Amino acid sequence: MLETSKETLCFVGSGGVATHLSVALREAGHEVVGVYSRCLNHARSLTDQLGLPAGCASDNLATLPAASVYILSVKDDALPDVVRSLATRSDKAHETAGEPALYVHTAGSIPLEALAALDGQKAVLYPLQTLSKQRPVDCRHRLPLFVEGSSELALSRVRALAESISDTVCRADSAQRALLHLSAVFACNFVNHCYDMAFGLLREAHVDPSCLLPLIDETAAKLHVLSPHEAQTGPAVRNDRTVMQRHLEALSSMPDMQRIYGAMSEDIVRAFATSGAKDA
Repeated sequence: MLETSKETLCFVGSGGVATHLSVALREAGHEVVGVYSRCLNHARSLTDQLGLPAGCASDNLATLPAASVYILSVKDDALPDVVRSLATRSDKAHETAGEPALYVHTAGSIPLEALAALDGQKAVLYPLQTLSKQRPVDCRHRLPLFVEGSSELALSRVRALAESISDTVCRADSAQRALLHLSAVFACNFVNHCYDMAFGLLREAHVDPSCLLPLIDETAAKLHVLSPHEAQTGPAVRNDRTVMQRHLEALSSMPDMQRIYGAMSEDIVRAFATSGAKDA
């Protein structure tokens, strides 16, 4: 990285996204100078992980040091309050070397306009990945980043940040990013909840849930060579009502899971009604 491309960073938030981005950006040569969290111990945990002095952690937005970039990585519901608090800081606190600070949020479903009250440049850096503090991610090869800027300069700066840690950086406006986030909920969050339910069923039967891992791995691997529609298998694809009814009866003591099973099965049946059932 060129010396002139380095930024000084403050992170507002200390969750999974902030943790992975701060570690990756610091390793790329940028300087993290502050971390804010409503829980001071959470901020300190991240500054400790980054090898920063204890004074870099704060639970007060007003005490964050001056930085060239502020990365806002908080819950969607908390973002408006964070923006209002940052907007009350003096303009000089928003500048380094006379250049307006760049404010970046990392939310998939929040438009760029959510930062409008802030002076300076505004941008979005959205990681399309599931990020947990306890699991490392190869950011360079496994972290697609989607960027948006309030101006060409803001876009250029956030793109440079993104490209310093990832080989996959794409431009996406707020409407496109909202659909990316929605698709990720289906492809990741809902699927993972299904894993959680499946593991729970096997624990109830005193069967080791790890026996499902080869099936889970192969299901995901197939998507590299087949479309999801082509890869679909199971009783609903075959419209096998006898098997589906048996499954529904087995879930009679679990009405929430029974409802989910029924809704998902009927949707798969409808999806294959015009293309014909498969011997799957």
